[in-house]
Amino acid sequence: MAATDSTALAVTRREPAGSRTARRLRRTGQVPGVVYGGGEEPVPFAVGARDLRNALAHAGAVLDLEIDGSAGSPVVVKDLTRHPVSGETVHLDLLRVRMDQAIQATVVLELVGAEDAPGIKEGGVLEQVTRELTIEALPGDIPDALQHDVSAVVVGDTITLDAISAPPGVTLVDDPETVVVTVTAPRLQLEDETEIEQETEVVGEGEGEAAEGEGDAGGEPAGDGGDEAPDSE
Repeated sequence: MAATDSTALAVTRREPAGSRTARRLRRTGQVPGVVYGGGEEPVPFAVGARDLRNALAHAGAVLDLEIDGSAGSPVVVKDLTRHPVSGETVHLDLLRVRMDQAIQATVVLELVGAEDAPGIKEGGVLEQVTRELTIEALPGDIPDALQHDVSAVVVGDTITLDAISAPPGVTLVDDPETVVVTVTAPRLQLEDETEIEQETEVVGEGEGEAAEGEGDAGGEPAGDGGDEAPDSE
């Protein structure tokens, strides 16, 4: 689904500062950020963490950035840094865009229909090797995500990027030969391991029997030697 409508995000201009000031902002429920591009100077800003969460939850690709109550201008998220433990946003970079100029963006690839795939029903394991794709499109045409139907995959299948369909106005930028999905059969590997273990046990038993045979054979000459000693006298 393309982001044809933008969501307003009201922020407050702030002075550039170091990490200590940024930590103080976060303690007060604010998230520091910077907006770049558009032929203008970067502008540091602060935004309420709750306001940011609400805007990102309801936004498509484009946000309508309002700085200190000024008229909104279209921006997209360039980079979003989250806390490694809490998952809360700790910094935000935005990029000014023009709605009539195509840009590159990263979107998530979602797989659908896996539960119906013959290969999965047979016990195969589906691995999504590539989860994000780089696309090029007008800001208003950037989809929230791309979907690909894997309901027909079988064991041994490999899906590359050239099998992924993009909506009108969207171009996939990555190498068409990029591996996206594989379906493997771990049961075959387990059977091979079981066969190896069985073969090892058989070999071990054979070696044990051979060792016992050697011990018996070694005992007979010793007895013969004992019988021969009196004769020599």
